[in-house]
Amino acid sequence: MSAYAELKARKETIYRLEHLQSIVTWDRMVNMPPGSAKARAAAQGEFEALVQRMQTDPALDDLLAKAEDETLASADAANLVLMRRERLTASAVPEDLLRRRTNAIGAASQAWAKARSANDWDMFAEALAPLLACVRERAERLGDALELSPYDALLDEFDRGLTLEQVKALFAPVTDWLPGLIDSAIAKQANEQIIEPQGPFPIEAQRQVGIAVMTLLGFDFEVGRLDVSAHPFTGGTSEDVRITTRYREDEFFQSLLGIIHETGHARYQAGLPPIWRGQPLGVACSMSMHEGQSLSFEKQLALSPTFASTLSPLLAETFGPQPAFDPANLFKLMTRVRRGKIRVDADEVTYPAHVLLRSEIEPALIAGEIRVGDIPAWWDERMGRLLDVDTRGDFAGGPLQDIHWSQGMFGYFPSYLIGAMIAAQLNAAYRAATPDHEARETSGDFSGYPVWLDRNIWSAGAQHTTGELVVRATGKPLSADALKAHFERRYL
Repeated sequence: MSAYAELKARKETIYRLEHLQSIVTWDRMVNMPPGSAKARAAAQGEFEALVQRMQTDPALDDLLAKAEDETLASADAANLVLMRRERLTASAVPEDLLRRRTNAIGAASQAWAKARSANDWDMFAEALAPLLACVRERAERLGDALELSPYDALLDEFDRGLTLEQVKALFAPVTDWLPGLIDSAIAKQANEQIIEPQGPFPIEAQRQVGIAVMTLLGFDFEVGRLDVSAHPFTGGTSEDVRITTRYREDEFFQSLLGIIHETGHARYQAGLPPIWRGQPLGVACSMSMHEGQSLSFEKQLALSPTFASTLSPLLAETFGPQPAFDPANLFKLMTRVRRGKIRVDADEVTYPAHVLLRSEIEPALIAGEIRVGDIPAWWDERMGRLLDVDTRGDFAGGPLQDIHWSQGMFGYFPSYLIGAMIAAQLNAAYRAATPDHEARETSGDFSGYPVWLDRNIWSAGAQHTTGELVVRATGKPLSADALKAHFERRYL
């Protein structure tokens, strides 16, 4: 066996183990009883340490050196480059830090759920502080290995090559034009007549609507499932993809749009190139691109008049006919622009403001410019400035609303706004390349866009960085231009 072949075999073994870890993580967030949290965190810490030892085996250095002397196809050579990069980052983080971080995540996750329910920031802050210390230490070690600042090292984990400087350059134009666009959209909709749906909407009925829509969008229930969690997410693996949502009996749009969003993630995950499964080249390009796929489904496909026409009879059949389910009214309901506190409930026009807020707080936290106790004040000031919304004293509707920090996921939030830019730019390219797309969607066939995404994005795996893949798919560098044009076309 060649050195490169042995490296691939080792990667496949790690992939199988990480498959189990991902399902255990899904179980922790969906099924696990609260009293099991400490034991589960310890078990997952041991598992992560085992994988870490495999990734830092000294024998890998010799194999990597020998593999670089072998004649490889271009794709294999690219895979080898990513292998060496993974080796570098894995070696940068000691096993003890991995264990401490995993245990801190377990404690913070449980504290977050309780604190959110009790609207008690201090309860969460007590658990977040030690986790943040682990995050900072890990970021410093990764930054040293990659020659990056600590926060850039965290960004790099989710989007290879992304830096805070690039994030600021992408977000600066949005900060300039977004407030005025929000004002204009709200003013334009002020006199629209809208009929609100009349509930209640039984949870099982909502679940059936969600399953029907997932099927329409090509979700394969032979290798995936839908469940309930405190915060919607996509987990599992490409061969066993798990998505979750949450329900309210007085309202169904939040759950349904969440399901559509996670279906976009799931389709991308399942659509990654099987030939490279288990290898560095076979993963998603980035989490920014992942969010671009979920938002392509949720915002570009689902928030359209053609989708409203398809959804209308399904809702009437499931919940009983009512005037609110008229397609034109449904479209108005789904595209209503309102300032609000909650990111996951936000319309697509106000949503970027929620990301801008978090993207200002995170770098300051990692750099040590602010402490955990400062977060609520920073949050309140930015919600007032960016969205004219008062969150003072409402921690559950403020900095406790997201699960990310309790999971140690610092550096992820910029992916949401970059993903919105990607989705708008990809959809514009798709529409230009597919003149009959509207006629097909009017007839209820929404397969065209996923097929185009599969051909241009999913099948590429991690061969290219986010910026490179966007240029290859659209012919243009990534920017906020398409997102602004999309908002103006749909809302103004």
